[in-house]
Amino acid sequence: MTDSGGKSGGGNEESTFTVIVAAAANLGIAVAKAAAGVISGSSAMLSEAAHSVADTVTEVMLLTALKRSDKPADEDHPVGYAGERYVWAMLAAVATFVGGAVFSVYDGVHTLVHGEELGDPTVSYIVLGVSFLLEGYSLRTGARQVKAEAERRKATFGEYLRLTPDTTVKAVVMEDSAALAGLLLAAGGLLGAQITGSSVWDGVASLLIGALLVYVAWVLGRANAELLIGRPLPAPVRDAVREELLTVPHVVDVLDLVTLIQGPGEVLVAAKVDFRDVASAAQIERACEDAEARLRARFPSIRRLYLDPTPGP
Repeated sequence: MTDSGGKSGGGNEESTFTVIVAAAANLGIAVAKAAAGVISGSSAMLSEAAHSVADTVTEVMLLTALKRSDKPADEDHPVGYAGERYVWAMLAAVATFVGGAVFSVYDGVHTLVHGEELGDPTVSYIVLGVSFLLEGYSLRTGARQVKAEAERRKATFGEYLRLTPDTTVKAVVMEDSAALAGLLLAAGGLLGAQITGSSVWDGVASLLIGALLVYVAWVLGRANAELLIGRPLPAPVRDAVREELLTVPHVVDVLDLVTLIQGPGEVLVAAKVDFRDVASAAQIERACEDAEARLRARFPSIRRLYLDPTPGP
């Protein structure tokens, strides 16, 4: 990506809207799936109900993350609360694993071992069709935001989704994509059981849904863990920051450069800089101010810049 991005109230509101749309869709879908699962006796439908419940809990946590991470810096938290977003997003990934994947795998194994009595699948097919439309709309909302942000940063859709520090939108897109795939698996399990009269198809579908949720939870958990530990800007952006610093008058070399993503649109930059030996203290001070102005103009997400005048080798 050629730009490190920027954070604004409008961007945060857009993320909030995306999460609210996903939460509302999943809550209604969860109730419908649970009812259909009880009526049809389908373990895959019950697994999908657990999937939607887990997604709803996840989105509640993501909304909490958006609200708490937007608080301004204070004396006890001088760099702000942006990192709290990743704590809640990590908990959301755990909720996806525990609430959805574990139940789905358990229900699938139980069905394969003990079997199940299959009822009328008609209601389940109707619920799956409606759910597909609702999940599709939710995914469309999230995908449109990702596409707009990717275009603004001159990155591809996949590259932005992989590197974005906005893990709330990433979670919505991944979970909705997994939800659509889960719906297709549940439909396949129902159809296979209906044609053959064997509940094995339904059990296998439930296991596959569980495996899908394990993968989503792992990807989201890893992304949030990297950001909690401390992830730098992408290498091309770091190179651009270094080049911009070298254009500042009286700067001879950038000896060491550290970048740290603190939250979506919040980046800290620290560098050891070799200034001209004949530069006065006043010239070095002006150079530092000039460097900050240039970097913030080119990379709006750089909120904090610390330059350490250091003699070169």
